[in-house]
Amino acid sequence: MDLNVFALERWFHVLFGITWIGLLYYFNFIQVPALNRAAADKDGPGPAAIGKYIAPSALLWFRWAALGTWLTGAGLLFGLKIFGAAFMLKADHFGIGLGAWLGTIMLFNVWVLIWPNQKKVLGLVEASDEEKAKAKRIAFLASRTNTMLSIPMLMFMISYHTVPGAPF
Repeated sequence: MDLNVFALERWFHVLFGITWIGLLYYFNFIQVPALNRAAADKDGPGPAAIGKYIAPSALLWFRWAALGTWLTGAGLLFGLKIFGAAFMLKADHFGIGLGAWLGTIMLFNVWVLIWPNQKKVLGLVEASDEEKAKAKRIAFLASRTNTMLSIPMLMFMISYHTVPGAPF
């Protein structure tokens, strides 16, 4: 792989990853607690403003950053000709393989568990109150799972030295 192409792809991988994980932490450590406080504040504006204006936009960036992170990571593994070895957890690529698997699980959670359920919670698709309550719990658990997986995933991602002598 050409070193300039590699550097650019890695730069995008890190940029997408920062966006994805930054939004993941925003949701888990800022938005969810704020929504709970807003719902409990009987004299305040309530959680509608966040749910109507902020959450859909943040979720758009969140899910596409997740996909961008995964695709650029897969592109790097392909370019280094280690995609299969990494995902098969071969000894020389075990760490980056674990990171790739964690990222894949997290991507699945975003697109298959979090986003479809958040659409119900936010009223973007029709759902009964019971369906919304169940969707809220599933999205919450998947998001918290991703938060926990993000720490080791990031450590595997940044600790894998791909090009000896490269300045990155």
